[in-house]
Amino acid sequence: MANEQLQPLQPEPTTSAALSDIPTTTAPAPTGKKKSKKKFVTAGNVYVQATYNNTIVTITDQGGAVLGWSSAGKMGFKGPKKSTPYAAGLTVRDLVERVRDTGIKTVDVFVRGVGSGREAAVRALGAQGLTINTIKDITPIPHNGCRPPKVRRV
Repeated sequence: MANEQLQPLQPEPTTSAALSDIPTTTAPAPTGKKKSKKKFVTAGNVYVQATYNNTIVTITDQGGAVLGWSSAGKMGFKGPKKSTPYAAGLTVRDLVERVRDTGIKTVDVFVRGVGSGREAAVRALGAQGLTINTIKDITPIPHNGCRPPKVRRV
């Protein structure tokens, strides 16, 4: 190896005859998006997160796999209108229409937060024809909470 001298690479002349000898393969044309199989469930969980700024509703199966979600912001509400009970009702209506083909009939509702969309979201679930088994409040509550600021001396 040490005794051999490196020769500069010479480009080979390209002719149409030389190019036609190269075998060409064509990839199969893409057939579009793969069709995913829809999950069919009859019972599930609904999680309502009602904050001061927005209301987010998620439907899952019993194992926790998300079937669909919607929020007041996604529905087109802006600013303080996102946290209204009306926006929460429309959010639930949109979500139930989109997951209707999964066959969900009965739900357990878990409500988190202190926003004004809590009650409206649960009422809208019942109005959409879903049977509500249980309603559970899972709002996080601090056990003694943060340390308060020191006393102000004037």
